[in-house]
Amino acid sequence: MERVKLSDDIEISRLVYGMWRLTDDPSHSTEATIAKLDACLEQGITTIDQANIYGAYTAEAEFGKALRESPGLRQQIEIVSKCDIVWPAGRFADHRVKHYDTSRAHIVACVEQSLRDLGTDYIDLLLIHRPDPLMDQEETGSTLDALIDQGKIKGAGVSNFRPWDIELLQSAMSHRLVTNQIELSLANHHPLVEGDVAHLQRHRCPIMAWSPLAGGELFENHSLNAALETVATRLGSIADAVAIAWLLAHPAKIVPVLGTNNIERIRKLHAATQISMDRETWFELYTAALGREVA
Repeated sequence: MERVKLSDDIEISRLVYGMWRLTDDPSHSTEATIAKLDACLEQGITTIDQANIYGAYTAEAEFGKALRESPGLRQQIEIVSKCDIVWPAGRFADHRVKHYDTSRAHIVACVEQSLRDLGTDYIDLLLIHRPDPLMDQEETGSTLDALIDQGKIKGAGVSNFRPWDIELLQSAMSHRLVTNQIELSLANHHPLVEGDVAHLQRHRCPIMAWSPLAGGELFENHSLNAALETVATRLGSIADAVAIAWLLAHPAKIVPVLGTNNIERIRKLHAATQISMDRETWFELYTAALGREVA
């Protein structure tokens, strides 16, 4: 599995396993979580994507149980976490309204809680989950810098930020923001032409793509699904692998974040890395996604 270097201290696998649905699994258990991690590691998928809000603030603690049960796992993986969404549930059930909080006190408290839940001394990568209209860039930036300097996180990035949001936060930091995790897929291809991908590519900042299969929406679009199946047949692969390979073919070093609780599907995640996609095939799929030929 190819590795992507985010900084001198952080490398991640080209495919990332996302755990936002971890506690949705009706057969969920610590043993099942370990089996999923083992299936990822067998393919070279070492980076695990989490967030404090997942599972109504329970997913990281569930993940932590697996790491405690199998102590050697922590040394084999990189953990991504996120914070700043405050949702009236779980430990934040007393709040009146869902909101964002990028204050120093909130970020530090979230990191400390994530470290306890995960049972680890550090988080490899912390992302600010959503842009906060009330963000004080000096306070947020200095907080992220301090967490890196203290060794509680190896690096920091953002999620769902637009280029100007990134520039604002970066202007107040000494450490470089190393990624932006955005929604990106054949179904949500707008960031390719609206400046988001170009901005990150210009700054040589690898992109993490969440929902790269659009929650299955790709396969509900008749013309797009037909195009994926046609290309998959031609390449001797499967449609979902082709959809991921479409992202991997982009020169911006897009890192898809893939989430499924089906162990057999987890074992096949690497199939996308075995596809070599030429320019015309890429545009064949893009044309189907647009629903028209390019201008």
